[in-house]
Amino acid sequence: MSGGLLVAGTTSDAGKSVLTAGICRWLHRRGVKVAPFKAQNMSNNSAVVVGPDGRGGEIGRAQAMQAAACGLAPDLRFNPVLLKPGSDHASQVVLLGEAVDTVTAGNYRTLRPRLAEAAFGALAELREAYDVVICEGAGSPAEVNLRAGDYVNMGLARHAGLPTIVVGDIDRGGVFASMFGTVALLDPADQALIAGFVINKFRGDLGLLQPGLDMLHRVTGRPTYGVLPWELDLWLDAEDSLAYGRVLGRPAAPHGTDWLDVAVVRLPRISNATDVEALATEPGVRVRLTIEPAELAAADLVVLPGSKSTVADLAWLRETGLADAVLAHAAAGKPLLGICGGFQMLARAIHDPVESRQGSVAGLGLLPIEITFDPRKTVRQSTGTAAHDVPVRGYEIHHGYVSSTDPALPPLLRYADGRGEGALLGAVRGTHWHGAFEADGFRRRFLTEVARIAGRTGFTVAPDTAFAAARERTLDLLGDLVEEHLDTDALWRLIEAGPPADLPFIPPGAPPA
Repeated sequence: MSGGLLVAGTTSDAGKSVLTAGICRWLHRRGVKVAPFKAQNMSNNSAVVVGPDGRGGEIGRAQAMQAAACGLAPDLRFNPVLLKPGSDHASQVVLLGEAVDTVTAGNYRTLRPRLAEAAFGALAELREAYDVVICEGAGSPAEVNLRAGDYVNMGLARHAGLPTIVVGDIDRGGVFASMFGTVALLDPADQALIAGFVINKFRGDLGLLQPGLDMLHRVTGRPTYGVLPWELDLWLDAEDSLAYGRVLGRPAAPHGTDWLDVAVVRLPRISNATDVEALATEPGVRVRLTIEPAELAAADLVVLPGSKSTVADLAWLRETGLADAVLAHAAAGKPLLGICGGFQMLARAIHDPVESRQGSVAGLGLLPIEITFDPRKTVRQSTGTAAHDVPVRGYEIHHGYVSSTDPALPPLLRYADGRGEGALLGAVRGTHWHGAFEADGFRRRFLTEVARIAGRTGFTVAPDTAFAAARERTLDLLGDLVEEHLDTDALWRLIEAGPPADLPFIPPGAPPA
């Protein structure tokens, strides 16, 4: 068979990514050869995939997570178009893993046919290779101002004949109105592909919800395939919804007597914030994202994460007073970590004719290095060791590189060939590697050292925390939620046979696209 399904949403962050992953895991456990697909993703959270030519390429982290749900290694075709916002007006275009252009409102129409052709071609190849492809939409299919050139929502569904389900987040309120409105704003041909609904993040008595489900069925002629409950344990591999001040996950009680408090600066163009999720899996480690200088003063460890706009985000740090808070934290001898763009901010100087085009600007001056931006983007998976030969794996995505360094400055990591990477100076550490903390041994040694420097003598790392196992538990939980709370028989019929032929048209509808 060559079945398929599009998971659309009433809004961004309605639950499309996790529902797609859950359906993928459910099918995978049934022995179905299934793959994920998102024609176009807009996110600065990306994963590195080794392409057929041996070079590294980028896809959205959500699609890498969905690939794992399918029991697959990530594939560039799973997310052929990735837009990485560098400002409010421009995004870097990553096409089949490779950065090829910068898109703005002015040139998007010119680029769009090329992007759509690549997306449609990738989906066709996947449908030849797999029994089922579960596709994820972007934003809402009812963004009628964008419908004419759409190739990720109903434009994709129309092109590939995909039945579509619409997921809505009831926690935001207005879910029935948004579901009805989503269908009613589509033209007749698009409506003919909308087969039904899924409600996400429900808390309470399902009986109280049932009258609304019944009415939604009456007015749309479409069923609700299920209601997914609110689940606190679904926080790993977040897409773009990490909130200011939010504590990641549900920190378990410390293994020793002390907690470690980690403050991660929520940069405006934060990228790969998922790096710190591995720290949050450790008992006794409280990780939060913040934009408050006072919260940095109280933290044991401050993290400057990755950024898609290093120079602009560094200027924002200074404007908000966060730079002074970071400098005060370092001056007090407390642990500070910079990852990728955050590492670059710690330098004495940043020379950037590429990303910001601002030339040379002063860094925070906490490491005796200089950073220079190169038009060629480094995108690769990396392996090596930390101190005491602890194995580490990670991946790199950056234009900036260390162009000058004090020869006596020790590296934080070493590549497999022995070359140094990153820097270590007193309590200040930096690296270009993303994902390094997923290596259990390195994470434990790092946190032990942080606790020592911070004076948390009662903190002890748990000996058995395994990040890979935590991720697998999350994927299995998603599969369980689909099996337990969705009408999987009806879902399977939809995947196998397509949308029912008698779905009614809901006025007013849009003019035909």
